[in-house]
Amino acid sequence: MPDAAAPILRTQDLTVRFGGLTALNHVNFAVQREEIRAIIGPNGAGKSTFFNCLTGVLRPSSGRILFNSEEITGLSPDRISHKGIARSYQITNILPNATAFENVRIAAQSRRHGWSLLAHNLSHGEQRNLEVGIALATEPQLLCLDEPTAGMSATETRETMELVRSIAKDLTILIIEHDMQVIMELAQRITVLHYGEVLAEGTPSEIQRNPRVLEVYLKT
Repeated sequence: MPDAAAPILRTQDLTVRFGGLTALNHVNFAVQREEIRAIIGPNGAGKSTFFNCLTGVLRPSSGRILFNSEEITGLSPDRISHKGIARSYQITNILPNATAFENVRIAAQSRRHGWSLLAHNLSHGEQRNLEVGIALATEPQLLCLDEPTAGMSATETRETMELVRSIAKDLTILIIEHDMQVIMELAQRITVLHYGEVLAEGTPSEIQRNPRVLEVYLKT
């Protein structure tokens, strides 16, 4: 059994280089079980690259990723899914002619998802929330949400926040999100990335008061 006191996810000096560009530079990161952790930062800060490493889409140039104290660095997406990490993508990944139930059932059977077609009879918010349902059907311990409220109305955003709160009671959630109101209300802790490095980490109130974060990101 995993040690309940140990971080569910930890990275050690996680580094990703694309030619001469360093997208992630020695990122050390840890998230506790049943925590809602937000990852924020300007465009190009390395947020999506970080998610891609965690979910097996990208292989790190160097460094380690540990999940439940087991190294998962460089494993394929399906193997990482089987370990208990799921991801809801920023672009809709839903089978078009299946019902919502069938979409979730198919995901539960396959424990992987990557469909690129659009469901016809759901609103944008419903499509995005169905993606969360598909990810949850793989019974993850860690759920990575990539811009879950992007393009949503205020009402849909509020409903999605309630959905995230309700599912967070039993699992750990990492969330990339540009809507600062969503982040400040949902997250227990926030990690700020800037040029591929951890600029700051803390509670929402600490991040809002952090001079370096205010300078590079939370400009008004």
